[in-house]
Amino acid sequence: MFQNPTVPLAPMTPDAVLSAFRYLRAVEAGDTEAAAGFDDADPRMPELLAGVAERIVVPVTALFGIAPDPCDDSFALEAVGRVLVATLRTWVQSGPDTVEGVAHAVIAFVRQDLTQDEIGETVADVLRQMEAVGFGQALEAHPAPAGSVHPTTA
Repeated sequence: MFQNPTVPLAPMTPDAVLSAFRYLRAVEAGDTEAAAGFDDADPRMPELLAGVAERIVVPVTALFGIAPDPCDDSFALEAVGRVLVATLRTWVQSGPDTVEGVAHAVIAFVRQDLTQDEIGETVADVLRQMEAVGFGQALEAHPAPAGSVHPTTA
């Protein structure tokens, strides 16, 4: 269920971040074969996508991210963000067949609220940026054992 936005979310593992964003990028690109492969490779995909959605939606809609003088619209935006996250979390409990729908909901949110058309920014650009941030946070929270190198940082 929705977590209080003032309490930081527990970081995902580096592999979970990579897995979720690979799937999102494949769905966004229309590469159904690659998306199916990523989904098959990780049975936690619906939950991973719900976790990614929460990390995307909460910072954008939470009151603490709004201007210092929140108005009625600010409260409505936060409520809509909470409903979206709660709905996606409920939806993923229906089973693995929900993964593509959850991915499309996340992509639609990114397209509608986070891309900047005036500078030519695409959903893929935003997803790459968000993956980099999420991966960095995951590495900080789950450092690799001394002497090992994560395959994406080599």
